[in-house]
Amino acid sequence: MSQVQKDWAALAEKFHRQYGGKIEISLKAPITTLDDFSIWYTPGVAEPSKRIYQGGEDLSFEYTWRWNAAAVISDGSRVLGLGDIGPAAGLPVMEGKAMLFKYLGGVDAFPLVIREKDPDKFIYIVKSLEPSFGAVNLEDIASPKCFYILEKLQQMLDIFVWHDDQQGTSLVVMAGLLNALKLTGRKIENTRFVIFGTGAANISNYKYLKAFGARPDNIIAIDIKGVLHRERPDLEQMKRENPWEYQIAVETNPENIKEIPKAFEGADVVIAFSKPGPGVIKKEWISRMNKDPIVIAGANPVPEIWPWEAKEAGAKIVATGRTDLPNQLNNSLGFPAVFRGVLTVRARKMTDELLLAAATAIAKYTEETGMHEERIIGTMEETELYVREAIAVAERAMELGLARRKLSRSELEKEIRELVERPKKMTKALLDSGLIKPMDQLGNIPQQR
Repeated sequence: MSQVQKDWAALAEKFHRQYGGKIEISLKAPITTLDDFSIWYTPGVAEPSKRIYQGGEDLSFEYTWRWNAAAVISDGSRVLGLGDIGPAAGLPVMEGKAMLFKYLGGVDAFPLVIREKDPDKFIYIVKSLEPSFGAVNLEDIASPKCFYILEKLQQMLDIFVWHDDQQGTSLVVMAGLLNALKLTGRKIENTRFVIFGTGAANISNYKYLKAFGARPDNIIAIDIKGVLHRERPDLEQMKRENPWEYQIAVETNPENIKEIPKAFEGADVVIAFSKPGPGVIKKEWISRMNKDPIVIAGANPVPEIWPWEAKEAGAKIVATGRTDLPNQLNNSLGFPAVFRGVLTVRARKMTDELLLAAATAIAKYTEETGMHEERIIGTMEETELYVREAIAVAERAMELGLARRKLSRSELEKEIRELVERPKKMTKALLDSGLIKPMDQLGNIPQQR
């Protein structure tokens, strides 16, 4: 019997066109009479404006949407697996991100695509937008300029700034990895890693592996040209053009291994974010790893190696980025809750400690609700995961002195839970009332067989 699969590309094209996009701005304050306009707009609106001017910009978090507003910003230079397709073509992705922010985290996210590829000009534009938002999510910006842009904006802005292709990926990878290590009886400080691919995701993963206790001398990295080692002829060029990758090259691989099969020999974990497979990682390489290895194959839409092939080669646990396979490591488990937490307490900065708190919260929640080899991380359907993660981030931000607001644990939980659950209730009410038209699930489009 053939397995029926929906043609997601055809359905997406149909419904994006039918709905004219997938988000809109709606009201949260009431309008019942003409007099209400005198409160929400002129003449009444002048009063909160005067108070912000006289009392300082932080009051804008009290009087406007800024307390819950995040900008989703991209230049379209590296969109999904499509590459440099430009800002307009990247807008559907940013809009989708904003939808996930709202539905999963209760965050009012605004998609902004910018026609500017020069990093310093891009930074100037984003900085100029700071008074409108409480946080910034950078998205789909090419490597290595994405590292420079993130570092500069984190220094310059007095709000939370995050690059989801870096920190969002690392958050869910670390959360899943913590549980995979537990299931296979490993300690991170004694675990040997292969980092396969050195783009934004894996350069960030290297940083956070170290933050969680992994040792650089237990790590070997592989880029598009092969294994990173100290005798690479392009090392000086790398130092000039991509100092973030250069750091990995000089800190890891103490034995100066130069061949890819040899790099896998005796490794416990491979973390791959490279190019779509299958066949990018060979079964023979997996078979060279230690007993019961962990394979994270993050390329989309097809992982570097299919899970069943990795398991045939000896893998104990396999994770991918796909919804139709076990152990999906999806950024959507991270960014909605992280932003929910930092916006609730109006955090001024992003720090590594916030990511560690979020990853630990996800891992702990998953363990408490039933962890096994095909469930090393929860799913997007589990609202409680987002609530617990957001609380952990908010509490850590307060502990570190990054928060503009101080709330008790009970106050945090009440507010966060209401904000996370509200969009689901609103969507149901709008669907029930017919204000959002339901989709025809088949869409009159032939299915793939």
